[in-house]
Amino acid sequence: MSDTDALHRFLFDGTDVRGELVHLDASWRAVLGRHPYPETVQGPLGEALAATMLLTGTLKFDGALILQVQGEGPLRTLVAQATHAGTIRGLARWEGEVPAGDLAQVFGPGRLVLTLEPAEGERYQGIVPLLGTDLASALETYFRTSEQLGTRLWLAAGPERAAGLLLQRLPGQGGEDEDWTRILTLADTLTAGELTGLPVATLLHRLFHEEALRLFEPEPVAFRCTCSRGRIEDTLRAMGQAEVEATLAEQDQIEVSCEFCNRIYRWDRVDAGQIFTAATRHGPPPARH
Repeated sequence: MSDTDALHRFLFDGTDVRGELVHLDASWRAVLGRHPYPETVQGPLGEALAATMLLTGTLKFDGALILQVQGEGPLRTLVAQATHAGTIRGLARWEGEVPAGDLAQVFGPGRLVLTLEPAEGERYQGIVPLLGTDLASALETYFRTSEQLGTRLWLAAGPERAAGLLLQRLPGQGGEDEDWTRILTLADTLTAGELTGLPVATLLHRLFHEEALRLFEPEPVAFRCTCSRGRIEDTLRAMGQAEVEATLAEQDQIEVSCEFCNRIYRWDRVDAGQIFTAATRHGPPPARH
């Protein structure tokens, strides 16, 4: 069983509690390799990626989940995206020196935004104030106020691994409160060093060896960016030919850099002209009545 870059699901038999444990290794280092993040930014970003992968594991549809933290302090923005297929990407924006501290010190006044983007169906977005001492407690507050679903998280990130543990009560199961309380008491003994340093089997045994725990096969996780030349061309097409030509009149080419993966896309006058030539040739899709 692989301990690296994987999501591990488990159940506590005879209770209404389920859990997930995620390790991000090469996928996390791939995110770090895209930007020179300060150490005080790396921690929150790694925690956000681990949390997003854990929350995606609770979804019952194909699609993506996006976690955004927006603040008025030194760390202005965190964005983490994960999909049902086990792919992640993320970025952070900051100004000046970011201190090591709690949410209020790092982000200042802010908000937490969770966006669900199913492959089919409507997009859903939940927005709550950024409350708590750390990202885990902020997400727990979100679930308590918005979802009315018992959810606890433990998150940690270092230069080599970001990791997270999630425990959640299954909705509508009518389980015993004492089961939930007992399992949380055991989980609360977990340290950040154990979360990022221990193998999965060792960690779960250390915490829950007195529980009847059923561990499922791990699901792989990998860094993937969803940017593409075609998507950016759609954006240029939406800007309109006049605006694109005006931009090219001021500079030799249009250059767009993906903030997630740092890949650069370029269009000269010939390339840009082909975008609109193709659109004219194919024409708009026929209207449906």
